Amino acid sequence: MTYSLQFFGATERVTGSLYLLRTTNHTVMLECGLIQGGHTDEEHNRDPFPVAVDEIDAVVVSHAHIDHSGRLPLLVKRGYKGPIYTQHASKALCEIMLPDSGYLNEKDVEWENKKRIKTGKPLLEALYTRADAEASLAQIEGIAYEEVTEILPGLSLTLHDAGHILGSSIVEMTCTDNGKDRVLVFSGDLGYRDAPVMNPPVRLKKADVVMLESTYGDRLHRAFDATTEELTELFTSASTAQGNILIPAFTVGRTQDLLYLMSKNIKEWGLDKWKIFVDSPMGIEATLTYARYRNLYGADLFKPSSDLPNLPNIFMTRSTEESMTINSIKSGAIIIAGSGMCSGGRIHHHLKNNIWRPECHLVIVGFQALGTLGRRIVDGAEKIRLWGEYYPVRAQVHTIGGLSAHADQADLLDWYGAFDGHPPVYLVHGEERSQVPLAKKLRAKFDAPVTIARHGQKIDIG
Repeated sequence: MTYSLQFFGATERVTGSLYLLRTTNHTVMLECGLIQGGHTDEEHNRDPFPVAVDEIDAVVVSHAHIDHSGRLPLLVKRGYKGPIYTQHASKALCEIMLPDSGYLNEKDVEWENKKRIKTGKPLLEALYTRADAEASLAQIEGIAYEEVTEILPGLSLTLHDAGHILGSSIVEMTCTDNGKDRVLVFSGDLGYRDAPVMNPPVRLKKADVVMLESTYGDRLHRAFDATTEELTELFTSASTAQGNILIPAFTVGRTQDLLYLMSKNIKEWGLDKWKIFVDSPMGIEATLTYARYRNLYGADLFKPSSDLPNLPNIFMTRSTEESMTINSIKSGAIIIAGSGMCSGGRIHHHLKNNIWRPECHLVIVGFQALGTLGRRIVDGAEKIRLWGEYYPVRAQVHTIGGLSAHADQADLLDWYGAFDGHPPVYLVHGEERSQVPLAKKLRAKFDAPVTIARHGQKIDIG
């Protein structure tokens, strides 16, 4: 039986993960992620899939983040009728995140079409709608960690805890032919060793080929104690300045990490003097899912016998009306809102009301992809454009790297080093600036046969 892998998404970039695993008789799509970034990049989400939809026999998704799962509704919309496998908690998060993604698609197109009507341009159709996303959920099948599942004849799937977000998985695919196994291991997105909530990634020993994410392959994260000290200084100075603190945060993973750290440092950070808002319906639902699956991690994130985060002064603002009331607060509010890269969502409204105020603070706590508003701000933009109007960037901008949910270079090397015999490794999910240094380190430390995966590249596994 032939067994091959072809790379199509998140090659030399971070978003839009998509790979094809082929046996003699079957094709499996591994990841089906949304491309995120500038308008030109995101237009590629409308491109045809790299294989005819009716040729796909199964789909496997490592975790619920939209850059890994966000084109599933489009795949189903275009005719895919087979199973989609992911971890149970990841399935629960997809049930929140995919309909939200569809809703945002509808709103973005609605806004664009209002302008097109005025100029006589042809109207656009949403990539997919909320209804499309909800229809796709019926095809998602949850499986447990460490459970060996034969998804096709001769092809089995095992998911292991990746420690990145709730339900995130290292994907192990085993092709069995005439009593011989060939094993592909895909890291998915690996968690950071000092992650506040999640467990450390599982380390595996056997693989014939490894696909390794490389988001932060060029750097080491700050020691977590240093990050805690930095946050202490930030909250102290913000309290003196009498402004608001905006934290654009990924609704799954980073939001829960922040809530946990705040609960552990209420006095040290002076948080009892602030009102803390989780201004994200999806973030609230995701937090409730973390409560439901609290058996998958060890952190004490919630109050005993409760689904509420362990903070006395927290406000979960679901409705638009509740969110709008925050705009009247000029001081003393910590606002956690999506999206994490400032590419949409309620954070735009809070930026509009605060980014031009020198006493306010904008705290960046996650990776900002090229082309996103968050990346432009981090790179020093003097003004930003929201709803056709420009706003000067006068708020103090802080980048807190130690809160990353991704492994750093040392973690990636450590994880790969656990494999017997140092098998061939292909770097994905990273920009060139992070992949080249990681490749050099892998070769120097392990004499590893390492390749930076290219778009369309095909390899034989055996």
